[in-house]
Amino acid sequence: MGAHSTGKSAFLARLTHELRRDQVQVATVADLGEEAQRIGLPILRNHTWASTLWIITRGISKELEAWLHADVVLVDRAVPDALGYYRAALAHRGEHPDPRVQARLETLVRDHSTTYDLLYRTTLDPDIPLGDNKPRDPDQTFRHLADHHVAAVLHDLALPHRLLPSHGHDHALHDALGFIMNKLSGTESNTS
Repeated sequence: MGAHSTGKSAFLARLTHELRRDQVQVATVADLGEEAQRIGLPILRNHTWASTLWIITRGISKELEAWLHADVVLVDRAVPDALGYYRAALAHRGEHPDPRVQARLETLVRDHSTTYDLLYRTTLDPDIPLGDNKPRDPDQTFRHLADHHVAAVLHDLALPHRLLPSHGHDHALHDALGFIMNKLSGTESNTS
């Protein structure tokens, strides 16, 4: 999870490669932003409660499907990310959420997040430019808001997570591989 173009997908690609090299069956759940746009849902600074709900529920659905076919499921944008982006969009537009809608979204995110064994949140390094592998929103103000609000969601919902700074991918990769292999072998320890 984290602001766009902070290395999430690159980290997951490396982790996927390492796990598959060790003969672990891995499924990945990709970012749903492009799919949301394709069907006409607003994303990024235009996020609405409806697009947020769709991304959360679609993500949950894709995760459930992936669980059927893999030892490990890696999720590019876990469900707290969508709520963080919704909050960032509201802040960017100077709007406030309907408290009832906000509470329902928070409950859904909190409840589903108990299924995650390990969460990483990338940290925004403003000195690293946006990636050019796909169209990106260049609005740096919104990018900072997204970074802030994804972190706030994790804090507000008391969701344990680890930080993934741009310069810390090697350490996080080692950390994640150890965690996953221990979990798969039944020798996990709680280090979060």
